Parts: sequence; structure tokens; C-alpha cells
Amino acid sequence: MKSKHIIPHTFFVDRKKREELKNHPSFLIWFTGLSGSGKSTIASRLEEELFNRGYHTYILDGDNVRSGLNSDLDFTDHGRKENIRRIGEVANLFVDAGITVLASFISPFKEEREFVRNTVGRSNFFEVFVDCPLEECETRDVKGLYKKARAGEIPHFTGISSPYEVPESPDVVIDTSKNTVDEAVQKLIDKLEVRFALNS
Repeated sequence: MKSKHIIPHTFFVDRKKREELKNHPSFLIWFTGLSGSGKSTIASRLEEELFNRGYHTYILDGDNVRSGLNSDLDFTDHGRKENIRRIGEVANLFVDAGITVLASFISPFKEEREFVRNTVGRSNFFEVFVDCPLEECETRDVKGLYKKARAGEIPHFTGISSPYEVPESPDVVIDTSKNTVDEAVQKLIDKLEVRFALNS
């Protein structure tokens, strides 16, 4: 609950001036999907493409953020919600700083994704649903997490013992069981060029 005694200060340098200095708009690309679906891989390749076009970028990634800022949170529903709430606020600061943000989080709940959308502003939010069948994600299981979840070693694991709520109307759907990383990135670039008039 916000205190009525807190009054944010207005500074001379604002987001518009920062965007003008950087010569590109700032916005948030939000990758959501099951563990192992390919979110971070695609985000990394897309960031490289945007960086090469002169964009000032930053990736916020689930494991990386939980290693620092959110290391005090567990994986219960409450912990997951607080994880996404904090990320939404951090992403909003980055967008205000004129940075193009790529966020890669399972973010299983619609309510939390909607919170982020409203926090950064709907016009600044670009949702990417990285769709991949659970069976395929389990086959990949790069980190061995599904095996542990099936064995009961990891409680509240999305897709196994905790639900994943599929986005109803994402800006882009990428099926990584059918699309290569390069195909996925090109699809995203095509959509982003229409939405945000990307620099060439």
C-alpha cells in the first residue's frame, strides 16, 4: 500500500529526452512460456539483432534475477507473484530510462502479466508467447528440472504441479517445436518493425 505522504519528484530529463538522445523508442518485450520452451535463447538472439541496429538494450532473465534482486523469494504462488511484481517495476524503470527491455520469465499467471502490462503502459508492452508442448520441454530438460519435479524434489513446478495460464491474445506466438531460433527472431523483427518502427 502506497503512503499518501509520498510525492514523486518531476525531473528535467524525462523519458522522451532519453529516447531522443538514444535515437530509438524504449519498450518492453515480455517472453512467457514453460521452462525449456526457448525463451532465453530467443531473447538473447533478438537482443543481438536489436543491439546491432543501435538499440540500447537489457535482458531481465528469470534465473539471473532470482540470483540477486529476488533471491529471497520462493516458488510458491505468492513468491512467483511477487517475483513478477518486482520485475514489472524494474522493467518500468528501464523503459523510463530509454532502454529497450527484453524480459524472459515463465510468468505463469495472467494476472501478473497484466500487472506488468499496466505498469509499463499497454502501448509499451509487447507480449511473446513461446509456445512449446510440455512433452517437448521435458525431452529437452536442459537443467534437469522436469526430472526433479516429477520425482517430487521441486514443488510448485509450472506444468507439473503448478498451472500455466496460456496468454489469450499475445502479440506474437512462437512455436519452438516447429520454428528455429532464426525463424523465431525474424518473425519477431517483422512484428516489431510494424509496432515500433524499428531502426534498420
